[in-house]
Amino acid sequence: MDSANLFPLLETVDRDYETLVFSPAWSSQLLRLTKRIMDVIGSSILLVLLSPLLLALALLVKLSSPGPIFYRWYVMGEGGYPFVGYKFRSMYINADEVKHQLAHLNEMRGPMFKITRDPRITPLGRWIRKYSLDELPQLYSVLKGDMSLVGPRPPLVNEFEMFTSYQKQKMAVKPGLTCLWQVNGRNEISDFDEWVRLDLKYIRNWSLWLDIVILLKTVVVVLAGSGK
Repeated sequence: MDSANLFPLLETVDRDYETLVFSPAWSSQLLRLTKRIMDVIGSSILLVLLSPLLLALALLVKLSSPGPIFYRWYVMGEGGYPFVGYKFRSMYINADEVKHQLAHLNEMRGPMFKITRDPRITPLGRWIRKYSLDELPQLYSVLKGDMSLVGPRPPLVNEFEMFTSYQKQKMAVKPGLTCLWQVNGRNEISDFDEWVRLDLKYIRNWSLWLDIVILLKTVVVVLAGSGK
């Protein structure tokens, strides 16, 4: 796969870090088409099967705290191009406005923001995050083609603006609903560069079988309630 075609907005790579290497599987149009077919079929089936749960969660979010049901998620997609995704709102409506006041509590080294007991999260939000239920509306983004079932997690636009050229390499492929980071101790990883290394490992070793393994591991992680 020609990385030049995948990086219209990303020009250089930090020399102190590993450069991007693609799995040979990315060069196969058949394999990439199969991945897309898996995304369409998988997201469609899940949206139908989970529709009662989605409706129930929407009602609970609406009744539990003032604000919209969905959080409009402004993130970067493949090649560094932005798109709007959706999550069930798990925070109070002023969460983005007070984020800067909590910057000193950030537990993640790098441009990402993460704290264990985030006071911006509603009581219901804490529960739906525990089981990653807030992420379910992203199945619509998978169906649309903005995301894949498996791939590097998309960063917020304002986070992406702070990425180093090394970190931007993770955007070489379509972002995913789940990834290696989520099934390999996501809560124990506090250095964003380590997260990026897992994303580059995925890109370097991608296969349809790897996607299936990550999806199966994701089910285990979600049922264990390891989200925050």
